[in-house]
Amino acid sequence: MLADSHCHLNYKGLAEDQAVLARARDRGVTAMLNISTRENEWDAVIATAEREPDVWATVGIHPHEADAHPHIDTAKLIERAAHPRVVGIGESGLDYFYDHSDRARQQASFRAHIAACRETGLPLVVHTREAEDDTAEILADEMGKGAYPGVIHCFTASGDFADKALALGFYISISGIVTFKNAKDLQQTAARLPLDRLLIETDAPFLAPVPHRGKTGEPSFVADTAQFLADLRGESFEDLTRATAENFHRLFSKTRA
Repeated sequence: MLADSHCHLNYKGLAEDQAVLARARDRGVTAMLNISTRENEWDAVIATAEREPDVWATVGIHPHEADAHPHIDTAKLIERAAHPRVVGIGESGLDYFYDHSDRARQQASFRAHIAACRETGLPLVVHTREAEDDTAEILADEMGKGAYPGVIHCFTASGDFADKALALGFYISISGIVTFKNAKDLQQTAARLPLDRLLIETDAPFLAPVPHRGKTGEPSFVADTAQFLADLRGESFEDLTRATAENFHRLFSKTRA
């Protein structure tokens, strides 16, 4: 049992290549969450989930795209999230590394996504880069308005941020970055994360783990990240993959329908 909790199958080279999905299934991947980043992807992302029984979808606006999507509000997200194959909201959050969108606009979009999660009960998929303090503040402030579930995707932040996210009830998803030689701080955090809050992802087609660095990422590579994590944490591959798959279906509970 392996769940790729975050991939972009509708990016060029993945979605229409059945061999990509076949390789994932051959390596034991039983669930893939196909993430959207802009409105014009939503129909295709959902269509892939309709076609493939082990693929589900999210609807959301990446912080890079916040300036281009001022019309995407909570009501619009709720409307599209009613689809039976849409199991999460996002990815949304804050990215101050690239600053492709105005920071105030990113924050407003982020809060709109959180409100949609609170209304629907669907989990929030959070992107944060070089924005730990503001991300933590917004997550906590919004939690004070009413609880909502979520995951910090492609976690690369500090151990302190991990603790804040865990305290809010969030899950933490680890990508292939953890296998990189220069990821010592991330490895230290990943080694101590509670097993019942841990997810694994590829973020395909990005961030291919060792031993596939330099290649186009794909969901089958989640097995390599899982093996690295199991070794890092002193757990068996079977125990780690079973737990993270169970966590995936617990968080994204609509996948059980």
